[in-house]
Amino acid sequence: MRVKEIFESMEYGPAPEASGEALAWIAGFGGRFGCFIDGTFRAPGETFETRNPASGAVLAEVTQATAEDVDAAVAAARAAQGKWQALGGKGRARVLYAIARLCQKNARLMAVLETLDCGKPIREARDADLPLVARHFYYHAGMAQLFEEEMPGREAIGVCGQVIPWNFPLLMLAWKVAPALAAGNTVVLKPAEWTSLSALLFADICRQAGLPKGVLNIVTGDGIVGERVVVHEGVDKVAFTGSTEVGRKIRRATAGQGKALTLELGGKSPFIVFEDADLDSAVEGLVDAIWFNGGQVCCAGSRLLVQEGVAERFLAKVKARMATLRVGDPLDKGIDLGAIVDPVQLARIRALVEASGGAVFQPCDLPEGCYYGPTLITGLESSDRLMQEEIFGPVLVSTTFRTPAEAVQLANDTRYGLAASVWSENINVALDIAPKLVAGVVWINGSNMFDAAAGFGGVRESGFGREGGPEGLRAYTRPAGKRKPLKPVKAMTGEPGAQAGLDRTAKFLIGGKQVRPDGGQVRPVYGRKGLAGQVGIAGRKDIRNAVEAARGAAGWAGTTAHLRAQILYYIAENLEARSAEFAARIEDLTGVKHGAREVEAAVSRLFSYGAWADKFGGDLRQVPMRGMALAVREPVGVIGALCPEEAPLLGLVSLMAPAIAMGNRVVLVTGEAAPLVAGDFCQVLETSDVPGGVVNILSGPHAELAPVLAAHMDVDAVWSFSGGDVSAVIEAESAGSLKRTWVNDGYATDWDAFEGRDVLEQASEVKTVWVPYGA
Repeated sequence: MRVKEIFESMEYGPAPEASGEALAWIAGFGGRFGCFIDGTFRAPGETFETRNPASGAVLAEVTQATAEDVDAAVAAARAAQGKWQALGGKGRARVLYAIARLCQKNARLMAVLETLDCGKPIREARDADLPLVARHFYYHAGMAQLFEEEMPGREAIGVCGQVIPWNFPLLMLAWKVAPALAAGNTVVLKPAEWTSLSALLFADICRQAGLPKGVLNIVTGDGIVGERVVVHEGVDKVAFTGSTEVGRKIRRATAGQGKALTLELGGKSPFIVFEDADLDSAVEGLVDAIWFNGGQVCCAGSRLLVQEGVAERFLAKVKARMATLRVGDPLDKGIDLGAIVDPVQLARIRALVEASGGAVFQPCDLPEGCYYGPTLITGLESSDRLMQEEIFGPVLVSTTFRTPAEAVQLANDTRYGLAASVWSENINVALDIAPKLVAGVVWINGSNMFDAAAGFGGVRESGFGREGGPEGLRAYTRPAGKRKPLKPVKAMTGEPGAQAGLDRTAKFLIGGKQVRPDGGQVRPVYGRKGLAGQVGIAGRKDIRNAVEAARGAAGWAGTTAHLRAQILYYIAENLEARSAEFAARIEDLTGVKHGAREVEAAVSRLFSYGAWADKFGGDLRQVPMRGMALAVREPVGVIGALCPEEAPLLGLVSLMAPAIAMGNRVVLVTGEAAPLVAGDFCQVLETSDVPGGVVNILSGPHAELAPVLAAHMDVDAVWSFSGGDVSAVIEAESAGSLKRTWVNDGYATDWDAFEGRDVLEQASEVKTVWVPYGA
């Protein structure tokens, strides 16, 4: 073909990448791999085949790890953890730096092996995945070097069990292994059954980098192996990336085990195109958003929302561009879409599309094998299955909107909240929409922008926790020092009798008003002098009313931090004015002699979080692009909190103040031993300009109310510092909506020191907003 004809037709000739080096590496192990435990590859056990999805050819045999293999891996990680942590951040940094350099040096080998194993186009593995793998190890080498400065007062959690998916085997490994090692943890990693080879190659590279034995262990196999890692009693933290369904199972399986947990789950991300967008740029952004890695991406822009005025023109451009996409051998450098990872996944994609009621557009001819072409489906309602369910394939569904408000409504009409992409040439429109989207990541005039310095993760059923950035590293740490068991606090007791003075029953605070319990039940509360009063017993309907009031106060999140600070200061002023009364009440109900000190500490705590309200904000991340990655602090939403017994005023204030300082609304359940203190505090709140519904206070048995709060679909997080054994039930019941939880696991809390960034981290979410600019 002549050069002129090539330019006129824009046809690409074959440009295959050689696979010899990767196949030689496999052959060097005899084509059979055992688990990597304590720095060595064990002899293969019972094996299964791993295949090239593009050709169906067997690449290697990989071991199905046994329970004994998992035990050995965890034991090796436990034995190595102390020395690895004691090496110090600067010592760990040198090893992580060596890993990063070796990843760069072996980038071609790693990219080709990745493509052979999972079917993604070689240019994506080479130009996107591998540079990010190296970047994560470089970034976290730096974080290890600065660990004492960046994470003061924190230390490694211990042994981390990590389970990763098949769509980005090496990149997901880097996202998890790099921060875990930087913080001083050791790792037991379970790669996906379909794509284990690049993880085993990475283990080989770690040996060359001088990573001490036992610091990284890799056990291969199916979901049973992953389950063994997750529930193993020797694992201190679990990190999982995968489906929402499996994420729920992990949350339930780990409930009550005291394990730290982060989940990065599914998504159904909106790609929003406004009528003033650069449509040609938006088309290219859409290609990257949905057809990158064949749509097998958790944050794929799989829901196209186009403003009506340009919808017809934009869809015509999309269809024309789809017709030019090339589907074929992933090792061909001119290919846009490679193979689907496995015939099982291919069958699932086909079944979902065939069941669709919309108009299906598929312009590309497909080669024989495990391939599925770029697909556009129009004419669907927002409630249709394909508009709501994650397909995990190269399938785009589309609808239209008229106004920005409708765009936000449609975008948020999903149970997920992972990512979103906004296209507009008017930066005011884009920056108005971005904060309104329920998503952990928002890309403006772009898609699929990632970096180790910028946190990635979701909300709702997309999970919790962040990968990358300081927040991602923090998730692999805990406060330094040993925890002490919580000592039970018993309520004062007495004989039934008349209350001194007029009868008084403390009411609940719901929606800014004091109300009686819906069930009409009360119980007596005793002090040192006998019956001190009565308190209501909340039930399921009281929880419902309080949560509805909190949801109705959503405007609190939109108020200025300065206003929230002023109200916290005002609460402190009004509390201090009644300090003698509160001190006497605390001493009467608890029998302690330091009531005045607790009131003073509560007043100081309110002032502290008033000060933090306009200072704990986001920042600008240094990412390798011409643009900005803004780490924006947002409120979690509605937080349900079970207050402690041992500090009836200070404990309640210490949970309420940081939550509302960050713009959350709270439903507080008082400690059971001295609930009348909270009843008095309701009066303080009523005189302190707190908007109705921002703070709601109930009393009742924690064992009965904890599961109600945890299961409530309109509660976004549950905190528990209860004296009762409710941590396990909270974590188990939270799996339904995958809400965040923060529980004490039966350990004591130092309420005098319960203040600062660690608490504010729990009271906020990080949303990363990417804003590229210029050329």
